[in-house]
Order: sequence, then C-alpha cells, then structure tokens
Amino acid sequence: MAGVSSYFRLLSVGWALVRADALLPRELDPALPPGPRALAGALRLFAGGEARKGRPGERLARVLERLGPVSIKMGQFLSTRGDVFGAAFADDLSHLKDRLPPFPTDAARAEVAQALGRPLESLFEGFEAPVAAASLAQAHPARLADGRKVAVKVLRPGIEKRVAADVEAMALAARLAESWAPPARRLEPRAFAATVGRALELELDLRFEAAGADELRAAMAADNYMSAPKVIWDGVARRVLTLEWAEGLPLSDPAALAQTGMDRRRLADNVIRAFLAQALDHGVFHADLHEGNLFVAAPAEVMAVDFGIVGRLGPGERRYLAEILWGFLQRDYARVADVHFEAGYVPARHDRAAFAQALRAVGEPVFGRKAADVSMGRLLAQLFEITALFDMRLRPELVLLQKTMVTVEGVARRIDPGSDIWAAADPVVRRWILRELSPANRVRSLARDARAVVGALARAAEASAQPAPAPSPLDPASDATEAEEAAPVSPPFAFLLGVLSSALLFLAFAYFAPQVAPLFARAP
Repeated sequence: MAGVSSYFRLLSVGWALVRADALLPRELDPALPPGPRALAGALRLFAGGEARKGRPGERLARVLERLGPVSIKMGQFLSTRGDVFGAAFADDLSHLKDRLPPFPTDAARAEVAQALGRPLESLFEGFEAPVAAASLAQAHPARLADGRKVAVKVLRPGIEKRVAADVEAMALAARLAESWAPPARRLEPRAFAATVGRALELELDLRFEAAGADELRAAMAADNYMSAPKVIWDGVARRVLTLEWAEGLPLSDPAALAQTGMDRRRLADNVIRAFLAQALDHGVFHADLHEGNLFVAAPAEVMAVDFGIVGRLGPGERRYLAEILWGFLQRDYARVADVHFEAGYVPARHDRAAFAQALRAVGEPVFGRKAADVSMGRLLAQLFEITALFDMRLRPELVLLQKTMVTVEGVARRIDPGSDIWAAADPVVRRWILRELSPANRVRSLARDARAVVGALARAAEASAQPAPAPSPLDPASDATEAEEAAPVSPPFAFLLGVLSSALLFLAFAYFAPQVAPLFARAP
C-alpha cells in the first residue's frame, strides 16, 4: 500500500507538469473531448513562462530532468514508445540529459574509504575533482600505485532513499493509470514501472555494474567492434566502482569526430555491429549506448563506459530478433510476419497476410537508399501505426532492447548521416543465421533434444525403481506397500531407451541428410 508521502510526491510532480504545460499540453486541444479540453484550459491558468518554450516533448523532458533519477529513467523508457505518444514526442524525450552539480570531493573521498574499508591512499596515489556528475553518481580521475590512470565512480550520499521514495510514487501512478485511464493499459503501466524500478535497483549496487562491465568486455573482445575498460576489482564495492581510464574523446564532445584520421563510416558501422553482435551472439548487451557513454579514437576505435544498465536476451528472443532482421534484409515480409506471430508479438486473431503487407509498406521504401535520403519520421510513423492497428503490446523483457536499438541508430546517423544501417547490420545477422539456423546446427539441436528426452526417461525410470521407505511395523498397510514395491530397471527397458535414442538420431539425420551432405563434401 502506498504511503501518504507517495501521494504528496505525485501532487508535486503534477504541479511541475502543470507549470510547464506538459500534463495536458495545448497541442492536444483539437483531439480532446469538451470536458478534458475545459480541464486543460483551467490548468493552463497556472502555467509559468516555461510553458511557452518548445514542443510538448521538450517541455516534459525539462521537467523530468529536474525531478531526479527515477523521472529521468522513466522518460528514457517512454522515448521508446512512439507508437503511443508519437514519433516527434518520443524523439524529444530521447534527448534527456542526466546532469547535476557535483557533490564535494572530500565527501567522495570519505565515501570511497568507507565503502572499500581502508584508507584511500592504500589504493590510489591521486584522487582528483569530478569530471562528470549525474543524478545517481559522479566520476573522479585517479591514479593507482602502479601508475595506471583510472576512473572512480561514487554514488551520491543518500541517493538510495531518494530513489526508493520516487519508485514507490511511480508504482502508485502506474496503478492509478491502469484503473482510471483504460487507453493507457496498452503501455502496461505496472510492468513498465517494475522494469524502470528494477533497472534503478541494479544501478544502485555498483558491484553489479562491475560484473556487467567485465562480462561485456569479454563479449566485445570476440569481434573488436567495440571495447570496454578493465575492472579494477580491488576498487569495487557496493557504492564504488573503479575502471581503467577510457582513452579517446566522448562522442558528446564536438571535437571527437574531428580527430585526425577518423573514418566516420567505419565508426558508425562499428557501433551498429557491436550492439547486434552483443545481443545476438552473446545474449547480453550494453543498454545505454548514448554519445556520452562512447569514447572514440581514430581511425574507428570505440570504447563504452557506464555499465549500469545491461540488457539480456534468452535463446528464443535472440532467434526471433535475428529472424526478424534477416527477413527484412531479404525482404521476406511473410517470414517476418510469421516470426511476429510465433513470438506472440501480434495476437493470433489478426491476419498474417495483412500484417506482412503492412511490413512491406514500411520496409520497401528503405532499401537501396542512403540514410540521409530516408525520412525516418515517416518510417517511424508507419511502424507505429502498424503496432496500433495490430495490437502489438509492450513486452517488458524487450523494453531495453527497443530503447537501445533506437539509441544506437540515432548515434550511427549522427556519426555518419550517409551510412546504411541495414548494410551495416547484414554481416552480423548473416553470420548468426548461417551458424544457428544451418542444417548441421539443426541436426545438433535435434540430437541435444533427443538426449534430453532420453535422459528424462532414464531419470524417471530410476526414480520409479527406488525402493519405497521401510514401512513402520505398526502400519497396517505395510503388507500392501511391500506388494506394490517397484521392480528395478530391467535390461529390456534399458535396451528400449537405446533404441529410442538411436531412432531419434536416425530420423534427424534422414531429414537433414540432403542438406548436410554438401557440408561434408566441402570438408577438408
């Protein structure tokens, strides 16, 4: 049950939105019924000067930036829902900035010493003033005893209590929205609030971020499209994270792309391919790849920082993602439609052929054209209309993937407006398809399934063969229990298990043999 403080917090948020004309903005008046339109007009009597500056999404973004980390995170997630709020509104929210004045360096030094449980000087020779400060934490340059330059991230004092109060208020708002605003249910407010809250909970324990950074560093090393700094584990605690210093300039710095020898086309391709390789090949990806978290150096080196948000995809989700992308690359819209239905993205009551036709209308204008020649606003508008027409609902487990895909595409286009995102994605998606969906891999997959089935049968047989617990001499049903004891597994049963296993493997080979044979023929 939400506390009184949560209701007061919601009231203060509502007042801030009213002052900025971001609650029921004037731009919505033509679409509002008479009652809500009159209410909106009354609320605008309390609007301040800020209400006249910018579009609705820009006004909302400014309010969310002032309200703190939970509101900022919520705005970042809302920026992925152009299907609900419109493409321009979502784009405005995608430019949210998370910046605050830093807290004193002396306080940061005390936080580090307390978190690590030892004097600061025992690990660091130097500890400098912060170079970046956000709503949750700030980063300090420092130097280890062996001379290596590092970045030390320190949580703000007392930030956990502030976030907990804001998350409780957000959950209350989600419940009220589901109860009072039926159209908002398409956004699944409770699941949305839970996703945002969980992401922030993990961000407030920097040991999780250290583990994510280490895992992603290993994944990135497989392709070298992107890299990650090494974790200094001696400098890691719940409220402190120490990483090797990131070389290069952040993409948010206008001088980053002007560095001598910079290959902008290759750099844009590396950002796209790095994200897709992480998601498809490893099922784990950096989920906050905006310009401030990407450091670049000539000719096309990219290093990611800030691993507070790590996304994950299960094997099934990775397969659906790859097949959807591959279908678009091959212009096989019927297959893309099938994948959406099989994954449950589109309810089964809808017509697959009609959905495939709608996908064709979106995909065809893109191919063969440079990104600079493609109207992304028109393309996104068409996609969002389709999601509404075919009742595609927000899937909480994919919200980070959706957000990161939008961010990565935006970063790539700002690096090189002429880059072709589909062409950049092709090698990574093609590699995954050839590896995971090849006939040989299907045989291996079926064989694994057959072994799993046989193993399950064997375990069931062993369980049934175990003698029952010794009955009590006082139990009158002991004679009946003894008569019903299971017999041990007989040799004929083991023989049948072997026959079943061989039959399944034989069927797999017989089915795929015509496709697999050429692979053996080409083998050295």
